[in-house]
Amino acid sequence: MSYVENLRRDYGDFKVEIPQWEILDEGVTVLWGPSGSGKTSVFRVLLGLEACPSMKWSFQGVDLAKLKTPQKKLGVVFQTLDLFPHMTAKENILFAARARKVSEEKSRNRLKELASILKMESFLERPASVLSGGERQRVAIARAIMGEPRLLLLDEPFSALDQELREESRRLLKQVIEVEKIPTLLVTHDQKDVDMLANKVSTIRNGKIVEEVRLS
Repeated sequence: MSYVENLRRDYGDFKVEIPQWEILDEGVTVLWGPSGSGKTSVFRVLLGLEACPSMKWSFQGVDLAKLKTPQKKLGVVFQTLDLFPHMTAKENILFAARARKVSEEKSRNRLKELASILKMESFLERPASVLSGGERQRVAIARAIMGEPRLLLLDEPFSALDQELREESRRLLKQVIEVEKIPTLLVTHDQKDVDMLANKVSTIRNGKIVEEVRLS
């Protein structure tokens, strides 16, 4: 399992206090709660974007909290997706593989697999700047997975999509997580994300995890 301990962050008028928290090492752990509950703060601390000297994050014998952000080997999809607009979809995805020093042969094979699962074959050669919202989101997910991450972290990944695209995106994400077998933390306020994707739900309110439910 992945255990987070002593995740504490004081913003003055708001505090995040999580003494102990388990993130599944298989399937999807959802951090669920309303806007302003502390979800994004937790996400940023886990990534190392905000300091938390007290935190310990044990994953398969490694304390990820002691590592610099690139060394954590996390696959990340931000709400804003953050693709390189001048690069094609394919170039965006392969950029992550090169950054993590994945071999060219392995990169080609993984790209082919991910393109099939996420239905990206028709737009791989298009610049990211002209892709639709749903296409950009699939590229961002594929890019996060290409670097062979320890864990996949997703921050409100469907929020910019309309309802129909959200349904399709949830289904594709569920499929790719099951195929790739990457433990995933999904941060969301959308109950439908919970219903479709969660293996465990951690509910956060006012900076504290107030309930944890294992679903499968």
